[in-house]
Amino acid sequence: MILNALVSYYEYLLQAGEISPPGWSTSRISWGLEIGERGELLRVIPLKVTSPDGKKLLAFEMTLPTPVKRTTNFLPNFLWDNATYLLGLDCKGDPERACECFYSAAKFHKELLSGIDVPEAHALLRYFETWSPEGAADNPLLEESMADLIAGRNLTFLYKDQFISECSAIRAAWQRHYDTPQKGEQSICLVTGERVVPMRIHPSIKGVRGANGTGANLVSFNADAFCSYGKTQNLNAPVSAYASFAYTCALNHLLSDRNHTKILGDTTIVYWSENSSGAYQDVFSSLLFGGEASPDDRLDGLMHSLCRGEYADYDGMTLDPNTTFYILALSPNVSRLSVRFFYRDTFGDILRNLEQHYQDIEIVSDGRNKMPFIPLWHLMRETVNTKSKNKSPLPQLVSDLFSAVTNGTRYPETMFRQVMLRIQAERVVTRPKAAMIKGYLLRNTENSMDRNKIKEVCTLSLNPTSTYTPYVLGRLFSVLETVQDMAVPGIKSGIRDKFGNSACATPASVFPTLLNKNIYHLRRLKEGTQVYWSKQVGDLMDRLPEKFPVTLTLQEQGSFRLGYYHQTQKRYEKRKSASDDENMTEPEENKNV
Repeated sequence: MILNALVSYYEYLLQAGEISPPGWSTSRISWGLEIGERGELLRVIPLKVTSPDGKKLLAFEMTLPTPVKRTTNFLPNFLWDNATYLLGLDCKGDPERACECFYSAAKFHKELLSGIDVPEAHALLRYFETWSPEGAADNPLLEESMADLIAGRNLTFLYKDQFISECSAIRAAWQRHYDTPQKGEQSICLVTGERVVPMRIHPSIKGVRGANGTGANLVSFNADAFCSYGKTQNLNAPVSAYASFAYTCALNHLLSDRNHTKILGDTTIVYWSENSSGAYQDVFSSLLFGGEASPDDRLDGLMHSLCRGEYADYDGMTLDPNTTFYILALSPNVSRLSVRFFYRDTFGDILRNLEQHYQDIEIVSDGRNKMPFIPLWHLMRETVNTKSKNKSPLPQLVSDLFSAVTNGTRYPETMFRQVMLRIQAERVVTRPKAAMIKGYLLRNTENSMDRNKIKEVCTLSLNPTSTYTPYVLGRLFSVLETVQDMAVPGIKSGIRDKFGNSACATPASVFPTLLNKNIYHLRRLKEGTQVYWSKQVGDLMDRLPEKFPVTLTLQEQGSFRLGYYHQTQKRYEKRKSASDDENMTEPEENKNV
């Protein structure tokens, strides 16, 4: 399924002229070797270009013959490579190996260019015949580029100020070589269904964070236990040369687009539409991973239209909700890649689930940021210890939460437990944490005896009429904390730090003590303020049973934290009238608390 989707995507891009044809790929070249008619090296030309921000130089991207997959053999690229293959320069303290690399490149180019009667081919063949790899390190023409060459930067050839790779006769010679059928036992290609000789080693995938810098494999067999019927390496999963090139080329193209490649922990996520339109990627990226300014009102309206099955316009592009959309997540595993998840659905259905997710976690803002919706990366960040050196969320949690968001299924238990643990450790309920608690309680408590009561407290903001005991206890704790803050301004360690966790887990052992402390705190306030907050406490106590619960379950503790967050944010609301939630007048001195 994954390979089929990537091959189809490649064919759309190829038809649109946005990707290299079979046998060709984009390579990064830092230097050019200009040669003369007799094959002599005339000069070494820098090919680096300035980055968009103007801060650094980047290698020049060129369409060149597709690179070989190197293992332990001497396998040169055609018309381009590193200095070891094209110059015989020893970069690893093994001059004999460097010479062998150069001579293997010379042999390969001679095989492909013999019989090609063009000046560029003659000059290149003479270069390989006359160049001395033993003296490469002392050649004055290489002095300026030596640091880059030793670091493994790539080079290509020029002849009379033109890239040799642009010569039509030489390009045709490479294409004939690439299109020559392989020799070996034929099998049915798993992607195309054609009977072909399958590729034993597939091209590398580059751009997955944490993977091998030279590339990693998506399809790979490296142990006898994975093999069957005497087949070795990738012959166990037969894929034709065309399909292996197409899927790797398409995936590398996706990974190179940093605007549409997202990182969550150790997981690299790419996504695309079946018609290769970038507009779908832009909308999905803004809605799920957007920053503080996204999604804006325009995207919000667009999401609602697509969720209703209607066509929508985005920057002059008409978006069809029935377009198939793909999401692929990869994680590194030494020199191989692990597929975290792969989803295929219509764009409208994915956005419908995304809209439901935002509705489920929607909650009153704590004023710390301007994001109308809480993006996925922000939710993930709230499950990690901010003081830890490794700030990556749990890999499985990333996969499970993404699945819940895109498929509209239950939120992972791990998410809820991680959030509750972070609140216990940090003693702070932030907006993202409260949002995840609310979403979890809405989706994951279908069989709870208190389902109706839980649903009535999972609201955008405070529900002042609820009598659900855990929720009311959370509200009461917030009110008691407020009274203490007014009575003892600037207190360093208040009841939240000393009693917050125990009040949430074992209310009966803590709240009597807190209510006694509250009497002392109220005495330090002005008379009018005392009356106001006494009524607040009294009203909440009337909603509770005669005895405080001995313990609260983890689910009930979530409702406690939600009640605490709602009540706390109520303190910071800009009141439009002089009345509070309970129609009691709050003293002027407390309205800006």
